Amino acid sequence: EEAEIQISELDLLSSMFPYEEEFAVTDQLALAELKHYAENESAEVPSSKVRFILNVKAEVPHASVVEFSMACALPFKYPTVLPEITVRSSLLSRSQQIRLNSDLKTYLMQNCSGEPCMLSARQWVKDYAAAYIDKELSSSSMTTAGAVQSEVTTFTRLWIYSHHIYNKQKRKNIIDWAKELSLSGFCMPGKPGVVCVEGLQSSCEEFWSRVRTLTWKRILIRHREDVSLEGGGHAEIQNQRKFSTLEEKCFDAHGARGNHMDLGQLYHFLEEKGCADIFQMYFGVEGH
Repeated sequence: EEAEIQISELDLLSSMFPYEEEFAVTDQLALAELKHYAENESAEVPSSKVRFILNVKAEVPHASVVEFSMACALPFKYPTVLPEITVRSSLLSRSQQIRLNSDLKTYLMQNCSGEPCMLSARQWVKDYAAAYIDKELSSSSMTTAGAVQSEVTTFTRLWIYSHHIYNKQKRKNIIDWAKELSLSGFCMPGKPGVVCVEGLQSSCEEFWSRVRTLTWKRILIRHREDVSLEGGGHAEIQNQRKFSTLEEKCFDAHGARGNHMDLGQLYHFLEEKGCADIFQMYFGVEGH
């Protein structure tokens, strides 16, 4: 029942906000799993949450229009449990962002428990989010500081699959953006194309939002790993990394355009990094 409610709500969002810059599902695999589960009673429970981005434009006094981005994830039991929503804007300071997200969660807990609430959440952001940009730290600054101290940092690893990656500019963008966002991993160009990035969740999501807006025949997040880190200091983040930097990896390219990689070598590379199980997720076969 929850799966069907989620699908109908996603369909509604899609019809209300048809443009990708307004609403975009960032994990098509999770959505496909959810639909499969809803249609087949014997299907396995989906392994990952459906994630999507809702972008909201709000007017700010004495300024033009500000865009807020709502990164959303629907837990499997939603709407019985609340959705996970993080609102961001380049104009929000860290403390303002924390307070805004905390107030949004309080609003949802008080008003939307057990009911589909994505439209309500979006409307709340549209109506109230802009006010947080001008709010100076008031007497609650001490509690905000406490929230920063105890905030949980999420380390994320995205495994991205593309039909092919040939274009030199795209390949350069992938390397440059990863460097800019302090992400490590690797990019295997050719057909198919494989990209892995790892680092802070917000940096991975920013990387994905940039990459997916380029022109692709097909690109999707094949798998996503999230690890909550208490404190989330630099050392803890470094400990989670399986790759030291992000580099392009070519494995004995062959084929007419030199574009088919040796997948056996890719498997051994993943095995060395402790990621061999990913191979089957990408290619549907056990590596050897």
